[in-house]
Amino acid sequence: MRVLLQHLAHARSGDKGDISNIAVFAYTPALYRLLHEQLSAERFAAHYRGAIRGEVLRYEAPNLLALNFVCHGALGGGVSRSLCLDNYGKALSAAILGFEIEVPQALAGELRNWPGHAG
Repeated sequence: MRVLLQHLAHARSGDKGDISNIAVFAYTPALYRLLHEQLSAERFAAHYRGAIRGEVLRYEAPNLLALNFVCHGALGGGVSRSLCLDNYGKALSAAILGFEIEVPQALAGELRNWPGHAG
């Protein structure tokens, strides 16, 4: 089943200059394995359809159940130089939660705020 990332993980972000840093933290080890397999740097960049103009690097932090994405050319030159207020790192981290992940039905009980599940 296709599930929005917001049911598997949460995200945090920061920005410095024209670089946004977005970390995605899975809720459980099983959900981290799905993120690790399906959320590549290429798919992450494609999700933003041109909002990120530079390279996207993915760093793995399995002990934290996290993937950290460093996005170059993501902030229109930086907070103090851009008129694109919606492109700050916080907006970018919220947007990734709409990414779709293929989740086996057997893991439905690990999802958060999923219809029909109290988790």
